[in-house]
Amino acid sequence: MPIKSRRGYALRTGRHSMIGQTYMVTTVTWQRSKIFSRFELGRCVTRSIYASPYAHTLAHVVMPDHFHWLFELKDRSLSEVVQRAKTESAKQINHTLNRPSAKIWQPGFYDHALRRDEDLRAAARYIIANPLRAGLVEDIGSYALWDAVYL
Repeated sequence: MPIKSRRGYALRTGRHSMIGQTYMVTTVTWQRSKIFSRFELGRCVTRSIYASPYAHTLAHVVMPDHFHWLFELKDRSLSEVVQRAKTESAKQINHTLNRPSAKIWQPGFYDHALRRDEDLRAAARYIIANPLRAGLVEDIGSYALWDAVYL
């Protein structure tokens, strides 16, 4: 079995979806391409996650080569919700670039189900502070591709 396949399988091992559960998800672009350095392509991701009827978005940030998403699962499985967001954003990106279907995302994603004792606001702050930690901006207000219901 190729390493990539084993790694993708390992990401799914032990994954359970629970309606009403809050998840923090991270997924990366194909070959870590910095495609979201272009603002309009990053907005495609934002539109896709907010259009999901199966997740209530609490916070997100789109980085140049990945994105972080904090949401409450409303319906469907976690994998279905993330896959749908990735598929819809890829369609929008390819349409914006006026090209046929091209790979945008690496397969799989990393997820963390927040425990009841974990502070959702702290998780949201952690997510939106990514551009600061990465040195992309000195002030989060200078970075356009984030949002949080708490801030």
